[in-house]
Amino acid sequence: MAEQNRQKLNRLLAELGDADMVSARWLRGHGYSTALVAGYVKRGWLRSPARGVYMAAAGLATWEGALHSLQQREQLRLHAGARFALALHGHEHYLRVQGVREATLYGPDRLPGWATALTLDVRFMHGGLGPFPLVGIHFSADAPEDRLRAEGLERLVVSSTTEWVVVANPERAMLELCHAARDAADVHEAHATMQGMSGLRPWELSGLLRRCQSIKAKRLFLALADRANHAWLEHLELESVDLGRGKRAFFRGGRIDARYQITLPADLESSLG
Repeated sequence: MAEQNRQKLNRLLAELGDADMVSARWLRGHGYSTALVAGYVKRGWLRSPARGVYMAAAGLATWEGALHSLQQREQLRLHAGARFALALHGHEHYLRVQGVREATLYGPDRLPGWATALTLDVRFMHGGLGPFPLVGIHFSADAPEDRLRAEGLERLVVSSTTEWVVVANPERAMLELCHAARDAADVHEAHATMQGMSGLRPWELSGLLRRCQSIKAKRLFLALADRANHAWLEHLELESVDLGRGKRAFFRGGRIDARYQITLPADLESSLG
């Protein structure tokens, strides 16, 4: 029995590597009893960075390892989106400076308590489904790339200690940022970010605009794209994109955009200097 437990420990440590984590639920489901795990911790082979989750004792708790574990090991349909995904894609200099970075995770699955209890340089927040319908696939290693692409998602390698994480591609992340806008400051941030989005792919955008369920996100995105005058704008296929009817005013004050009938800050045109 001792040799069998040693082999199980070796397999677990090999799987965890330097940054991955496993929940108590996952361990129980894979034959690691509570007593056995407690023994691993007592002998210094595992440690618990937060209640209900474990990692190699010498491992470093990082947001990348935590997110990869949520997606790959816990099989949760949660992807990093909006401003956090845009920062990962290199657009961080357009975004407002935050005290503690927040990673908004979108998807239908619940964010486990241990994920928000971890002491990391990034705080995980659950953003619900966001502006898109339910993601129909899990983010396992064998999930087809074309299925991820159809959802506006991609695998991104963000650290040498973590294989990959699933994040929104720039097109989807920008629509998520527009959907999350609540006030004039948010619109200014989206406006500044849109200025740097000259590399967006119109074929990707056209499909995502058709699937997007947020009228506000689509109207704001297109209104800001008009102002940025990006070359890809004229290649969008908008015939079957539902932009709704009537005016949409989602914050007080400001000016209605004549074409897309959505409220924009009155000083938007001069805000970039």
